[in-house]
Amino acid sequence: MGKINMMKVLAGGLIAGVVLNAIDYVVFNMALKDQMAAAMTALGKSAAPTTSQILWYVFLDFVAGVFLVWLYAAVRPRFGAGPATAAKAGLAAWFVGNLLVTAFMWPMQIWPHNFMMITTVIGLVEWPLAAVIGAKFYTEGAGMGAGMGAGAGMGARM
Repeated sequence: MGKINMMKVLAGGLIAGVVLNAIDYVVFNMALKDQMAAAMTALGKSAAPTTSQILWYVFLDFVAGVFLVWLYAAVRPRFGAGPATAAKAGLAAWFVGNLLVTAFMWPMQIWPHNFMMITTVIGLVEWPLAAVIGAKFYTEGAGMGAGMGAGAGMGARM
């Protein structure tokens, strides 16, 4: 079992973060913009997020992307390299980071239930997709220029 290539985790994770940010932008600034504004207003908050809030959400999507690729790299020796394993890692992260969080918040009725259901289902697609895309850029070993040792060929990708 090789060591996790943290530089490749970071590279793939940042790409996964771009995927998460792009989907979140479409979801929260276009598709669910009115629902989001209504929910925030009902909480007594500004309907539009501030610049600092947006920057925080962007940062967190990059953190989540790095975590997704790290999780993929961590489970890869057990489940094998490839998109199916990356999707499993994405589903595991979604389960803990989205579904359980939503389930804990559900009885508090902070957000409208239909809004929570929609965003949870979107996450069910978003997180595994970001993991699969980010994992395409993950390889183990020292990376380029390190020679062609065992497992360093094309089959070692992903």
